[in-house]
Amino acid sequence: MRYLLLITMLLFQTTGTAKSLVPYASSPVTIDGYANEPVWQHSEFSPLKYNMAGVTPDDDDFSGRYKLAWNEQQLYLLAEITDDVLIDTHPDPKIAYWDDDCLEIFIDEDASGGNHLYSFNAFAYHIALDGNVADIGNKHNNNQVVLLNDHIESVWRRQTKAPHTIIWEVAIKLYPDTFNTFEPGDSVMLFDGKKIGFMLAYCDNDGSETREHFMGSHDITPVNGDKNRGYIDASVFGKLTLSK
Repeated sequence: MRYLLLITMLLFQTTGTAKSLVPYASSPVTIDGYANEPVWQHSEFSPLKYNMAGVTPDDDDFSGRYKLAWNEQQLYLLAEITDDVLIDTHPDPKIAYWDDDCLEIFIDEDASGGNHLYSFNAFAYHIALDGNVADIGNKHNNNQVVLLNDHIESVWRRQTKAPHTIIWEVAIKLYPDTFNTFEPGDSVMLFDGKKIGFMLAYCDNDGSETREHFMGSHDITPVNGDKNRGYIDASVFGKLTLSK
């Protein structure tokens, strides 16, 4: 009896945490911001609830949650974002993109962890409101910001009635750590049981010169008080298992 009670308590404690098993999309997923595919109707949301920089917002300022799915070609993301103000003030998609509202997807294709600040050991895709996808390049790009728009297909739609929820659908091609922008090669094929490093975050700006909030899917142990580690270290990502 005590054992069953302990298991029940653990199940309740893990409710609302990031899901590690990703369901298979047996029918096509259309990236259109409507999220009416069967795989979205039968999977559970995970929250975006961990503050990684700035202050923690009130729910009427920002809240977010997400679902994942996959097929052999791509990983799919459905993000549901409630945000009272949308900001995109930097016309150059390579400049201060993190200080505009953007969805940030962290991917470590082989779940190896480790530093990726100036390498493609992992990716930190910043998806701007206009659809541009920015990340820091490697030595072949002089460690400068590059656009990786061909890695990501995304569409978002905003409801007209309060609380103005955004439905954001994304398809992500996964690339190995050998990727470079001059000889990109093919994306990897996904399969049942594959492990992937993953984290999701949202940069929220309500009108300041810099973002006020940076909310993520996974709790990060701070280094010298800093939780904004995802763009540097893939070891802080969670781990997904693709399940068929």
